Amino acid sequence: MTEAHRLIHITPETHDVDIDLVYATDRNLTGKPIYKAAHCLLLTPAEAALHKAVAIAKTVGMKLRIFDAYRPPQAQQVLWDFLPDPNYIADLGLGSNHSRGTAIDLTLLDANGNEIDMGTGFDAMTIESEHFHPGLPEHVQRNRLLLLGVMHAAGFTHIKSEWWHYELPGSRSLRLIDNSESGPLRLM
Repeated sequence: MTEAHRLIHITPETHDVDIDLVYATDRNLTGKPIYKAAHCLLLTPAEAALHKAVAIAKTVGMKLRIFDAYRPPQAQQVLWDFLPDPNYIADLGLGSNHSRGTAIDLTLLDANGNEIDMGTGFDAMTIESEHFHPGLPEHVQRNRLLLLGVMHAAGFTHIKSEWWHYELPGSRSLRLIDNSESGPLRLM
């Protein structure tokens, strides 16, 4: 694997982030753990962009909480089998940018370590999860725009359907990274 395609471990100590990998718990849309161990990994360029996002969030007294990063194709299959809806789960034929190590699901924490109100929870596969869903309270719109600004300024882009999902532009041109190459991340 070349340096540009190397998965980097993301930890609170090395990246000054909070990590809550929900797919290693039963607190995800499937209701059961998908990963055996909670290892947060990103491809080298995504990891570099994360450093920028952390620094930008700090300028407004916020911290990032990561819900998911690299996701093996096998985990993507588990999610697709549970919810085969291309509006929310990447079509297996295209593959997920999570499985390329270039996508990250996250939110912002305030100075007290509390998640700011984004209107829906992570993995709420509803229309209200769209970035610019009309009718959400003003403070929710402001919070989503704050996260959007942090992540765009760091070099990530968003998808319409999930306020928590960001990825590097042009990621579809990269190959999927198989679970066997990632080492410590294993499926249940």
